[in-house]
Amino acid sequence: MELVSVLVATLAAFASGAAYYGALADPWMVASGVERDAEGKPKGGQTPAIFAIAFLCQLIVAGMMRHVFSLSGIETLGAGFLAGLGIGLFFITPWIALNNLYSMRPRMLTIIDGGYAALACAIIGLILTLF
Repeated sequence: MELVSVLVATLAAFASGAAYYGALADPWMVASGVERDAEGKPKGGQTPAIFAIAFLCQLIVAGMMRHVFSLSGIETLGAGFLAGLGIGLFFITPWIALNNLYSMRPRMLTIIDGGYAALACAIIGLILTLF
């Protein structure tokens, strides 16, 4: 059941990313400096490999969160949600901020990407505790 919960959590986080970045595509592209084509889409397009690697990265995060939850005794929906939110807000977002700070990226990029990290980790935490 653990493998199933990790896969379902990963799928949910991945799907939430599609919705999140779909809604924030314009401000994200401005903040990240992604060049656009004539249609306003990222220049050069997005290959299936990008999505496969993104899914694999989220699978790694969900798998490690499952392991940490197991070691920590996190079993309820509320605890899973809060632990996931905390991981996103207090582990991942500061690291994103650090990278963006040193690469002199706009603060808005950190806010957008950190917001997704918090959302996705909260979703992962919630789903991991459903099983």
